Amino acid sequence: MSFVELTGLAKLDRRTKDLVKRLSSEDIAIIDHTDIDRVSAEELAESGVRVVVNVAPSQTGRFPNPGPLALVRAGVRLIDAPGADLFDTVREGEVLSVRGAGLYRNGTRLAAGRVQDADTLERALSEQRGRVTEALEAFAENTMRYLREEGKLLAEGIQFPQLETRFRERHALVVARGPGYKRDLRMVRPYIRDFKPVLIAVDGGADALLEAGYKPDVIVGDMDSVSDKALKSGAELVVHAYTHGAAPGAERAEQLGLNYEVVPATGISEDIALLLAFEKGSELIVAVGTHFNLIEFLERNRAGMSSTFLTRLKVGEILIDAKGVSRLASRQVGLLPLVIFALAGFAAIGVAIAVSPALRHVIEYLALRLRDLLGIG
Repeated sequence: MSFVELTGLAKLDRRTKDLVKRLSSEDIAIIDHTDIDRVSAEELAESGVRVVVNVAPSQTGRFPNPGPLALVRAGVRLIDAPGADLFDTVREGEVLSVRGAGLYRNGTRLAAGRVQDADTLERALSEQRGRVTEALEAFAENTMRYLREEGKLLAEGIQFPQLETRFRERHALVVARGPGYKRDLRMVRPYIRDFKPVLIAVDGGADALLEAGYKPDVIVGDMDSVSDKALKSGAELVVHAYTHGAAPGAERAEQLGLNYEVVPATGISEDIALLLAFEKGSELIVAVGTHFNLIEFLERNRAGMSSTFLTRLKVGEILIDAKGVSRLASRQVGLLPLVIFALAGFAAIGVAIAVSPALRHVIEYLALRLRDLLGIG
């Protein structure tokens, strides 16, 4: 192996799925991709690229991720250089060299990382799979314990107070300040505009709605992560209390001189918001920032996730994710395409009349007849 192992053209993009479209075997790929997924790994390998430099951790250990291992096994040298400022210092198309785990320009080192090898990645993947099994077993035990203790509450439902906000025969948008909430809110703007759902905020989700230009109809939670401005926005307040009756959020509402209702229940405030919309008769519940997939269960490692899991089982098919709604809403045909289509049709008719003397004479004759019938000059 030579001193300079590989020299090629820099190709960089923070969106790996866009970068793979313009990669070749002569390039050095620079990405910013935490936990490279299997699909991205396959696409990188299929592009023919021989070196990938990642300025983010290719495998964080949060979950069993086979992507980096698949990439390395395909013969691609994967170099992790977390935190390297390559997206600021490297230009698309400039010539760079890779020497060991370092990236160089004209002999000057730009970044030093660590080469990911198949043996290390395979051992890490095996350990991660073992942790998942243990976590799932603990989660199952906690879920069964929750069912034994709180099964009646789940089956019979929660007694919610009477609210002024009307839910029946309307959609409900439940907003929590969770992962990706800003992106989700931008995605569902067309949906909010067209369907005008009830806006239910979970604590700090109220501030998220205000920042996005909306006013929450109902705020649910223990009121520990929501601003005074949001609480005073005019929304109805539902304070989540513990089953033994303590309601910390009630004191804050009283200090602000605001009316509120108290709902004692187990679980987390997000569960209460979903069940509120369900029990009040909403036709559809759209969730923003409330993604509780397997990865987040393992990341959070909290007993309250059992109530969230069971709540979603109860709410059932009327609960969907914001991303799904955005995909549906984006497919609605607006007025602008129809107007453009109509104008194009008129333009085509105009062109046909202009190039055809016979058709032009017919139009002129019809116009004269119409003027005679209407008695116009």
